[in-house]
Amino acid sequence: MLQSQSMQKKFHLPVYDSAARRLPAWNEFLELIRYRDLIFFLVRRDITARYKRSLLGVAWTMLNPLAMMVILTIVFSQVFHAIEGYAAYVLNGLIFWNFFVQTSMAVIDSLVWGGDLFRRIYVPRSAFAVSAIGTGLVNLFLALVPLLIVMLIQGVSVRPAALLAPLAMLPMAFFSLGIGLLIATVGIYFRDVVEMYSVLLTAWFYATPILYSLDQLPANTRGVLSLNPTLFLVQLFRNLLYVFKLFQVDRRDGGNNSDVKFDKFQKISNITRLIRSHF
Repeated sequence: MLQSQSMQKKFHLPVYDSAARRLPAWNEFLELIRYRDLIFFLVRRDITARYKRSLLGVAWTMLNPLAMMVILTIVFSQVFHAIEGYAAYVLNGLIFWNFFVQTSMAVIDSLVWGGDLFRRIYVPRSAFAVSAIGTGLVNLFLALVPLLIVMLIQGVSVRPAALLAPLAMLPMAFFSLGIGLLIATVGIYFRDVVEMYSVLLTAWFYATPILYSLDQLPANTRGVLSLNPTLFLVQLFRNLLYVFKLFQVDRRDGGNNSDVKFDKFQKISNITRLIRSHF
């Protein structure tokens, strides 16, 4: 008995206390910090693997949204001709939407289809999800290059407030991470959910003001679309990079009275207008 007690004192055996456990989310955050080198390696691996054997390399990140912009502009420019600089308007929302789609799907794929790896070695699963977001952010910054070029060609002014674009990227990054983790949690047990999410993204795309402006829609339709969380995120990103009117004025009685009607999404727009006014 005395020998066992002396052995415990000598080696300081740890004592498990369930009451002293930290929150799971906090433990996961600490694990991400501990495996930060792995996250950096995964981001570098994904970027290298994507462009290693490509003739155009990183240019594909710029050419893909440009090609989609040309197609969508040709198809929809006559319908939404009231939007000034329509090509820049579409490309602005398109690259941000592509970031959301690519990162959320990458998070889902890494967690749902990486089960064999997780069973062989211990690594925090969230590290793969965060690395997918990091890879998407790198591609998003590269996609800003053709956007700025198109804006300059179309005569859309680029204000210093564009430097604050990362403030809009971070909420979208967290939103993509959250959606990806949510779908992946269910998709591990029900794989059909992943396929259903891919179909949902198509409808979600047209429910987000990427090809059109909310000003062109009826009031009741705008009310329904205001339930779309990506609407506010895309609009915030667009407000920082693309100059457009923040409110609509309806003139009545021969222009004597003006009724300024703010849409719900313009509450966020007002914040960006205040930011841009200081530049």
